[in-house]
Amino acid sequence: MKLAMILFLARYLSEKQSLITQFRKGLLPPLGIIGLAFGLIMLQPDLGTGAVMIGASLLVIYVTGAQVAHLGGLALLGLAGLGALIAAAPYRLQRITAFLDPWQDPLGAGYQSIQSLYAVGPGGLVGLGLGMSRQKYNYLPEPQTDFIFSILAEELGFIGGSLLILLFLLLIWRGMRTAITISDPFGSLLATGIVGIFAVQVLINIGVVIGMLPVTGITLPLVSYGGSSLTLLLTALGILLNLSRYSR
Repeated sequence: MKLAMILFLARYLSEKQSLITQFRKGLLPPLGIIGLAFGLIMLQPDLGTGAVMIGASLLVIYVTGAQVAHLGGLALLGLAGLGALIAAAPYRLQRITAFLDPWQDPLGAGYQSIQSLYAVGPGGLVGLGLGMSRQKYNYLPEPQTDFIFSILAEELGFIGGSLLILLFLLLIWRGMRTAITISDPFGSLLATGIVGIFAVQVLINIGVVIGMLPVTGITLPLVSYGGSSLTLLLTALGILLNLSRYSR
């Protein structure tokens, strides 16, 4: 759904770029499609995937030339909608309270956050050594997917975690360089959207792991275990590499 939405927006906005400053004719139609796709995702429900899709989609719309005032109003509307989604599902509200103070419920809603910090903290500067993690042995839930960065930080320490973040920043920088230098509007917007998917997903995953964001189910791109997620991201990366051949 994420990649399909980016493909649609890149094609649509490359053809309607002159109208993007008009809310009704230029901005409202793609927003309607994004809202419909987000609603389908929330039927699962999967707030994390929806957040990544919306973040990458709004980046594409912003780069196309949408007015900041329009996007600011949408941001306020989105915050109100997010509050309604949280209020509608008790488990989401528990995640928010656990994010604010995980020690209120250390064996329930706050368990994952606490165990993740127990993995990141002892890693120190150089880590415990590759394969020497303790938290992955039935302490930290999903250590191979959503919380793989916790285990990496525990085993490779601050240096290893920082190196991985630098590699992601390099990937994002190269992707944005491709988006800026490619002459075709469709290719430029497509590259921007793909970079947005990687950037938002990395930001959310690492933010959750280190306790800066509430817990949500988002994998770490190219690192977490998972067939469908890895296939999607490798496909997106292949498209981005192909687009880079046409950059100046």
